[in-house]
Amino acid sequence: MDSVLSPAGPGWNTAVVLAGATALGAAAGTVGSFLLLRRRSLVSDALAHATLPGLALAFLIGALAGVEGRSLPLLLLGATVSGGLGVLAVQAVTRFTRLPEDAAIGAVLSVFFGIGVVLLSVVQALPTGGAAGLKTFIFGQTAAMSAREAAALGLLALLAAGLVALFFKELRLVAFDEGFARVQGWPAGRIDLLLLGLVTLVTVVGLQTVGLILIVALLITPAVAARFWTDDLTTMTVAAGVLGALSGGIGAWLSSAYADLPAGAVIVLVATALFVLSFLVAPARGLLARVLRRRLLRRREGLG
Repeated sequence: MDSVLSPAGPGWNTAVVLAGATALGAAAGTVGSFLLLRRRSLVSDALAHATLPGLALAFLIGALAGVEGRSLPLLLLGATVSGGLGVLAVQAVTRFTRLPEDAAIGAVLSVFFGIGVVLLSVVQALPTGGAAGLKTFIFGQTAAMSAREAAALGLLALLAAGLVALFFKELRLVAFDEGFARVQGWPAGRIDLLLLGLVTLVTVVGLQTVGLILIVALLITPAVAARFWTDDLTTMTVAAGVLGALSGGIGAWLSSAYADLPAGAVIVLVATALFVLSFLVAPARGLLARVLRRRLLRRREGLG
């Protein structure tokens, strides 16, 4: 038993991975709340797909430089740079053309992901055994993480949640009334970049756990589910963090308990189940609560 729970045992590695997935879910739900209020949910989709070229290029650069291409810090650095360029590309297209934001997101998403697929085919043709490991970043593979990697990703996720707490007032002001914030002298553009930076951080952290395709769901679904429970932003942000943490923790546990289940997909399915539950039974905006209120209102009107 001691060997299982020791830092060298499999039980220890599983516990650290569970903690990392829980921290990721909490950070994703917290950051996703402001992304939802800013009506920029699709930006996270473009950002996630834009990380693929960075992953492939980082692997190629590492291979040419004689560095281990599968090195997680190197790959995440490449994903961060590529994802940031994708977000800047969306903003540039929206600002300097007449295209709406959704069209700009679709164009940037397609171009970056296409480049990533081409580069991925180049990587797979290299005579190195580590090239296939890049596929784990598309759909996620929690089991591939070491305890050290899971701990590092968990700390980065907690950093993202901590930055939200630190700049909560500024993020709230811009989320609800950007024009008022600008009139009052607040640097709305910088605050918006801060939010996009937090989304980038959470996206890059979540690549190994959930994958670039499903990380969008982990960013948005807990926030949407939390919206059914309250109209207060502080409560909503905390609730989204809790729901995200439950999604990450329960999903990673189910994946570890049943080896054939992919962690990223299970985490997203747990988040979806919590969303459906919130949609049905939440007292503030849930479907059952609204039906009951309408029936009570009709009865009162009938008695009147």
